[in-house]
Amino acid sequence: MSGLVVLPIFALAVTDLPVLNASLNGCATVLLVLGQIQIKRRQETAHKWTMLAAFGVSILFLISYLAYHIQIHGGRKFPSYPPTAIRYGYYAMLLSHVVLAAMVPFLAGWTIYLGLSDQRIRHRRWAKITWPIWLYVSVTGVAVYVILYQIYPPLAA
Repeated sequence: MSGLVVLPIFALAVTDLPVLNASLNGCATVLLVLGQIQIKRRQETAHKWTMLAAFGVSILFLISYLAYHIQIHGGRKFPSYPPTAIRYGYYAMLLSHVVLAAMVPFLAGWTIYLGLSDQRIRHRRWAKITWPIWLYVSVTGVAVYVILYQIYPPLAA
């Protein structure tokens, strides 16, 4: 069964995980924007459940991402054929994505804790930091997939 990752409901080939990861990031993006709209409309209960769903989707992403990188032994390299400026732009985006992505579970977890424990002032302060970082990470996660697997796929051997 080498090359398969067994998830609770179904089995996926390791090569299917990048598109799953991008889909989970896209879903997190939609949920984050929806959660922002809900809180602006003072729909606090809907906001709470939407943000918890965004956190759950992000946790599923992290599990899938780690499974992929453990199986592939590091992941896919960016090809050398795009122009230098595009490669540098990609690497700059990737670096910011990775650094901020490492912070998101902690920031989101803390912000959620503050919200659930009804520490509204602290929750709002932390949310003003957490939300844009989390959104950036989700959007750039999709962008990394599109660039690496759709726009600049590996050349045929």
